[in-house]
Amino acid sequence: MSVYLTEYLYKMNKKITKICCIGAGYVGGPTMAVIAQKCPEIQVTVVDINEKRIAAWNDKDLNKLPVYEPGLDKVVEEARGRNLFFSTEVDRAIDEAEMIFISVNTPTKTYGKGKGMAADLKYIELCARQIARVAKDDKIVVEKSTLPVRTAQALKSILHNTGSTNGGVKFEILSNPEFLAEGTAIQDLHAPDRVLIGGESAEAIEALVAVYAHWVPKENILTTNLWSSELSKLTANAFLAQRVSSINALSELCEKTGADVNEVARAIGTDSRIGPKFLKASVGFGGSCFQKDILNLVYIAKSYGLHEVADYWEQVILMNDHQKRRFADNIVTTLYNTVSGKKIAFFGWAFKKDTNDTRESAAIYVADYLLNEQAEIVVYDPKVTEEQIYADLDYLNTRSEEENRRLVTVVNDPYQAADNAHAIAVLTEWDEFKTYDWDKIYNDMLRPSFVFDGRAVLDSEKLEGKGFEVYTIGVGAKGV
Repeated sequence: MSVYLTEYLYKMNKKITKICCIGAGYVGGPTMAVIAQKCPEIQVTVVDINEKRIAAWNDKDLNKLPVYEPGLDKVVEEARGRNLFFSTEVDRAIDEAEMIFISVNTPTKTYGKGKGMAADLKYIELCARQIARVAKDDKIVVEKSTLPVRTAQALKSILHNTGSTNGGVKFEILSNPEFLAEGTAIQDLHAPDRVLIGGESAEAIEALVAVYAHWVPKENILTTNLWSSELSKLTANAFLAQRVSSINALSELCEKTGADVNEVARAIGTDSRIGPKFLKASVGFGGSCFQKDILNLVYIAKSYGLHEVADYWEQVILMNDHQKRRFADNIVTTLYNTVSGKKIAFFGWAFKKDTNDTRESAAIYVADYLLNEQAEIVVYDPKVTEEQIYADLDYLNTRSEEENRRLVTVVNDPYQAADNAHAIAVLTEWDEFKTYDWDKIYNDMLRPSFVFDGRAVLDSEKLEGKGFEVYTIGVGAKGV
């Protein structure tokens, strides 16, 4: 560690008093809100160039926060205006902060070298250059975004080379990956399994440890070198996604043999060596991390010539894509090999319940497949906006924006979605779906009335008793 930063931390008595986070999205917003809640003596400022997003974070109506997470509104209400601030004044926040978190998007590249696999780090680089340009004194820079291994080296190169021409400003780089599950992010932040901090400087690591130690037991705060921390994040998501793809692969076999994948999952989940988590068969995993991180892992392996390693992890993605395709294909096949002009109601668009995040949601790709067959889709999701649903479909560039709007309707009432529909497809496991008046839904649908439960959340026997024809993922047809 530089003698300058050591002296700097010594002067602060190693206590951080001002934190800045660049990026007010699904990670930055909730994480900083909880840090502010638990560390009232630290000023936390979340900055973003997206004025609309910052305005939503500052809205008096807490129902309008840009990120939906159970409990987030109460955390923001407690800390906002006291020591939690949301701003578009990025330079000012960087200048004032002693510790800067980078929590910007790192999507999969859609162009050039590594297209379709490598992480696009242009926003990370822009942040580094902005920090280097603005900083007048030494800073601790914390990687919060999910990044490929050795990204810290690029950050260090940019910051140190730029900083050396900017009055000799010194920077220390830390890796502090997030392990949040959307839908339970606040719970995960309040009581994390572990907080992982990687770095080269013991003093810088300790400064961040001291922040989390306000509420996280010291034994739950793990410290490693930079590279182990970065790789641990990718590995954690790869292992979790692998479990989902494994049980989904078996779900297809269960459907063919008459077995029930839920019973199989329960049986193997009681083995302490395996455990029950992430063994829920579904139409496929989504979210911002799983696919992106595995593709990143595949790209890194290939770049080092580890083709067998790359092939192994790529199969996790291939199985996930297959699961979405076969679910959509089953709808077409069951509806007499055509869905052209038929109304299909989508219950759910978010990639999982208790979030409004739709990134890589299975619903997007199932819809795209059915739209190629000229289906007419009506979507209901309790938290996802019409604007977001159309944006998701438009992003695929499969058809014109006009055609997407002609074939897809978004409604705010599930009964309206199901009215006069040929089939219902459950794409998100929202708890409210179990509480609906399914007698009313059945009476309002066309006959025969099909339900395709892609999340295995409904009581198929009860629905069949009402007259529905129900297809639950991973459950074999009776009499098979």
